[in-house]
Amino acid sequence: MNKIIKFIKSLFFLEILKGLKITGRKLSKKPITIQYPEEKTPLSSRFRGLHALRKYPNGEERCIGCKLCEAVCPALAISMDTEVRSDNTRRTTKYEIDLFKCIYCGFCEEACPVDAIVETSIFEYHFERRKDSVMNKIDLLKIGDMYEKEELKDREKNKL
Repeated sequence: MNKIIKFIKSLFFLEILKGLKITGRKLSKKPITIQYPEEKTPLSSRFRGLHALRKYPNGEERCIGCKLCEAVCPALAISMDTEVRSDNTRRTTKYEIDLFKCIYCGFCEEACPVDAIVETSIFEYHFERRKDSVMNKIDLLKIGDMYEKEELKDREKNKL
């Protein structure tokens, strides 16, 4: 009986040593964990983040109210109303994107004939109330202005 207990103890000791060997190997390797708020990972050039509405250089908004983005959205996250101006051009009066519904597929960006809507590289945003998740036209145009400034900086950087 004593030999059996001694055998079992030696068996467990070997198993513990094997486990420690594996642990030692893992400890010597570089960790793959990223400390997120302090360290940022590089984003892909194809990353699709927060939406933005763009303007022309003269300050006029690009959106012509064709409603293609609303029609192509698989999640039905975009809603818009349009009106015809006195010069027979159509513009949006209401443009809203529900970010909780949006699946960030990029179809709206691809469908837009005038490149009015884009998806930026902004991914750090939060909401304190449910209604804040619905971005209206004014908010999207503000984000678009920031996006245009970033694009100019990137173009200047790439020229050098």
